[in-house]
Amino acid sequence: MVTNSRVLAADLPRHVGDPVCLAGWVHRLRQLKSVAFLVLRDRSGLAQVVVPPDTVLPAETVVEIRGVVTENAQAPDGVELTRPSITLLSEPAVAPPFDLHRPELSATLPTILDHASVALRHPSSRARFTVAAAAVSGFRSTLDGCGFTEIHTPKIVGSATESGANVFELDYFGRRAYLAQSPQLFKQAMVGVFERVYEVGPVFRAEPHDTARHLAQYTSLDAEFGFIEDHRDVMALLREVLAGMTAAIAERVPGVALPRVPAGIPVLHFAEAQKLLGRDDPDLAPEHERSLSDWAKRTHDSEFLFVTGYPSRKRPFYTHPEPDRPGHTNSFDLLFRGLELVTGGQRLHRHADYLTALAERGMDAGPYRDYLDTFAHGMPPHGGFAIGLERWVARVLGLDNVRYTTLFPRDLHRLSP
Repeated sequence: MVTNSRVLAADLPRHVGDPVCLAGWVHRLRQLKSVAFLVLRDRSGLAQVVVPPDTVLPAETVVEIRGVVTENAQAPDGVELTRPSITLLSEPAVAPPFDLHRPELSATLPTILDHASVALRHPSSRARFTVAAAAVSGFRSTLDGCGFTEIHTPKIVGSATESGANVFELDYFGRRAYLAQSPQLFKQAMVGVFERVYEVGPVFRAEPHDTARHLAQYTSLDAEFGFIEDHRDVMALLREVLAGMTAAIAERVPGVALPRVPAGIPVLHFAEAQKLLGRDDPDLAPEHERSLSDWAKRTHDSEFLFVTGYPSRKRPFYTHPEPDRPGHTNSFDLLFRGLELVTGGQRLHRHADYLTALAERGMDAGPYRDYLDTFAHGMPPHGGFAIGLERWVARVLGLDNVRYTTLFPRDLHRLSP
């Protein structure tokens, strides 16, 4: 007797000989001389259905199919559905501008992004976001296990997080406001509440860059915690988080070639990095990041490299100075496969130090009054980091453009879909 319970494609091998009900999208219709095969796609995978040769159903049409599970060694997972009864759950679909049944989408990136809601249905596209979901799960579970509390901070703010540059300005009931560049100021304040906090959420950067690594909106994985010695405690925690993220991907998405996270990620001071590069610049350009990553792979067999001690002039005002190197900071970037993936470090925690830092940069303390009050009421030494989720997934999967790992990218030119 056929029941109303839906069975997923991946579970069909457990129902050989049983009548079942499938539901999903027509992934492909292969018509032969005397028979046709309808390949149905649902959230678990693909199922083959034997249908009459005169069957006509456009790809992506949503259907419910009732039939009997029959063994067939040539079919996916060794089973197929026979004696089917097909019911349309929506009108016949309009064909997308590319074939979703092919191993890869044969379309340019702009075409894929213009039709993102359909292109994301392709199994390979969908798999990237399964990896992203697993990575976020690993991020959360690792920090939960370390006594962190998840927070959710405002994304509309009254002052820019860093300097006022590269922010999206908006009219907030007649007042000037901005989209948050990061949860930095709020997560520091929350260290005074929970000691250890993290957040997964969007951040907004009005950076006029049209590159394969920049987005105007991306997902940031932020952590901040108190009672540290210096930035090295932050780096040690980050290493554990990366290990947890890769372990979660391995568990939930088998078959992904994952990087090995070393027990001790190699560390290179910014000054030493400049010597290796034969340069004396205040920051690292993309080609420098690639060169240093190659060095880490050759000399330490590591795809990860910490570069510490960035110059003060290239770090936000809240960054703690390096005690023994004037002009440098207790901050770091983590390079992964030739790309800056994480920025972090130790923050200032004394109220007077903030006033001095702002004054030295010629910045008005007024817009930061509420933020500065946090430190007037006592804060411990603390620090944290932020991981760009889309960059992480793109690098893990070996993709050359961060837009492949962004559901609906927002960049210099794209505001839809």
